[in-house]
Amino acid sequence: MKPQPTPVERAAQTAGRTGWQREIVRRVTRDPLLKGSSTMIGIALFFVAYFSVLRYPIGDVTTMPILALDRWLDFEFAAMPLYLSLWVYVSLGPALLPDRRTLLRYGIACALLSVVGLTLFLLWPTKVPPLTPEMAAEVASHAGMTMLRGVDMSGNACPSLHVAFAVFAASGIARELRAIGAPHWLRAVSLLWCAGIVYSTLATRQHVVLDALAGALLGAIVALLHARWERGRVQSAKPAATLPIRVRSAAGKP
Repeated sequence: MKPQPTPVERAAQTAGRTGWQREIVRRVTRDPLLKGSSTMIGIALFFVAYFSVLRYPIGDVTTMPILALDRWLDFEFAAMPLYLSLWVYVSLGPALLPDRRTLLRYGIACALLSVVGLTLFLLWPTKVPPLTPEMAAEVASHAGMTMLRGVDMSGNACPSLHVAFAVFAASGIARELRAIGAPHWLRAVSLLWCAGIVYSTLATRQHVVLDALAGALLGAIVALLHARWERGRVQSAKPAATLPIRVRSAAGKP
């Protein structure tokens, strides 16, 4: 017969199952004003630069080609909430960070992603192809989509920074959830959310497949560089191994 765990063992098992929840609460409630304000200011500055580049591109604007997958995917207005949820999703990464220095490095990585993407938009402006008459009529029947396409002007297409930021955020969230010891299902939810955002860029016709692929590549490269930076910081913070000290006697023998 299997022995029953003692009260102390049961308490330890319970603490192990719920420790990740307490750690998430601890991290989210640490410097919430700094994290929230820096995220909002960063998003605001990004949009100022984004719309400036969108309205004043250098050179002729290239229309992105469509692939068979673009033709196969239907327009889905129901994907609009997923598309807009990016700004909630990207806020989760900073919220889960443990300290201010990590937050600063995360912000630098986001700035790098923005600068690379906006520079590509400036030097190689692109736009999505025009909608078919049938699809244009369907889009016109939804006020939200009409407003979005009017503001975004279907430009700044490749790479999709919507996808790039989603992939970058997914990498950062996954890393912090692993460090916290969160269960696999929570990490799966984050990845599914990211995948839903990527899908929404295609389903709402804000981007084509090539835009999404280029954006995913950009986000993955910056995420990889950021992860290597973080690993380097962790390794450099580890204390050096203590070397044994041999004491010699007056006779010269150890």
